Amino acid sequence: MILELRTLYFEDLSVGLTERLSKTVASSDVVGFAEVTGDRNPIHLSEHFAAKTRFGTRIAHGLYTASLISAVLGTRLPGPGAVYISQTLNFRAPVRIGDTVDVTVTVTDLIPERRRARLSCTCRVGDEVVLDGKALVRVPSRQDARRTSGESRRDDSLRGESSPKDSPRGDSRGASRRRKRRPSGK
Repeated sequence: MILELRTLYFEDLSVGLTERLSKTVASSDVVGFAEVTGDRNPIHLSEHFAAKTRFGTRIAHGLYTASLISAVLGTRLPGPGAVYISQTLNFRAPVRIGDTVDVTVTVTDLIPERRRARLSCTCRVGDEVVLDGKALVRVPSRQDARRTSGESRRDDSLRGESSPKDSPRGDSRGASRRRKRRPSGK
C-alpha cells in the first residue's frame, strides 16, 4: 500500500470532502510495527499467547490502525505539508491479522483564520467500526507553499529585495547585524 501523493492546499478544502484507503493487515505489518515502536506485547506477536485472551487470536496494535489515518492525512487529504495538531481515538473493536481496514477521512469544519481543518476519521472492518475519532490539522495555503519553495525569495531577489531567510540568523534582525567576535584569549 503506497498511496500516491496529492497535495491539497487550504483553499482546495471544503466541508464534506472525503478520502478513503483500504489496507489488509498482514502479519509482517504487525511485526514491523512492533519492531519500529518497541511494543512487543505478545497479544500482537504470539499466536500461543493470544489464543488464551478474549480475542482468541493475534490482533494488530491499536496505533497501527490509527496510523492508517495518518497515512491518509499525510498523503491525500490534505496531503504533504499538513501538520497534526491533535487527534482523538476511540478503539471500538480489535483488528485481526488478515482483516481489511477501510479508512474514511472527511472534512467537517474549516477554520480559515488559522488555516486549520477538522476531520472525522473512521476505520471499519466490514460494517463494524473498529476505530473512530477527530483530527485537527494545520493545512498550508498556496501562499505558504510558494514561500517554502523559494519562489517568493527568487521573486524578491529579482526586485533587489532581501527576505528574512537571506540573513544568517534566519530573521530580519540578523540581516543588518554583525556577529560578535569571541575574545581571542590574549
